[in-house]
Amino acid sequence: MAYTFISGATGGIGKAFCYSVAKRGNNLFITGRSDEKLLSLKNELVNKYKVAVDYFACDLTDFVSRREMIKYIDDKGLKFERIINVAGVDIQKAFTDYTEEKVLFQIRVNVEATISLTHALLSRRTSETEVITISSMSGASPMPYFALYSATKAALINFFTALHYELKGAGVKVTVVMPGGVPTRPDIIEDIKGQGLWGRLSSKSPEFVAEKSLKAVKKNKIKYIPGGFNKFLNFIMKLAPKRIVLTFIAKRWKKQTKDAF
Repeated sequence: MAYTFISGATGGIGKAFCYSVAKRGNNLFITGRSDEKLLSLKNELVNKYKVAVDYFACDLTDFVSRREMIKYIDDKGLKFERIINVAGVDIQKAFTDYTEEKVLFQIRVNVEATISLTHALLSRRTSETEVITISSMSGASPMPYFALYSATKAALINFFTALHYELKGAGVKVTVVMPGGVPTRPDIIEDIKGQGLWGRLSSKSPEFVAEKSLKAVKKNKIKYIPGGFNKFLNFIMKLAPKRIVLTFIAKRWKKQTKDAF
């Protein structure tokens, strides 16, 4: 029996992927930090779609916790036809305002855990496998006052673009997704509102991102950017002088700060 693995499953984008995958009749293996939330989500999916759902509460920043989850997977003999990396941390403030713990926390969740789990699960894949990783439009350019987040998301874009080519012909499709604003948590919804027209044009629902990403990986697209405005924005950022882009971003993002978890 093959499964779809989804990290960050109880968050807005992760939950949208769970429902999109389940309605296709695919079985799920979901992970997040809360055992209670995972059990609740499992029951919702099983009752509505009659698919098999397994789960494991995991602290993605902790190598031991990740290893315990992989052991659980091996003990059950699970194989994966799809790997969806959603879990991420979006701290937004001047880098000098971080604590060392928050620096490591963001890097470990966004980069270390994503790449480490992908490596582990690829060796436990079926003959035909899809890999979807949620990066961000923030990874398209360095972002003052969002510097660490944009750097971690750029790392995912570069890594999974390279992996796409490494796994060509190996029965593995790899797509990295670069959404703009996605209205999930209340703080993100307020951020999008605060950006005015720009935020509204860039924003796409979690359901839109999930559905379109699943279609994109079927076509084995290297990168997928949800929404025409975000595609246009990505194009402009490539053409515009970097100094102008960074000055604009610094002025805009200096006004907003938020921590995470």
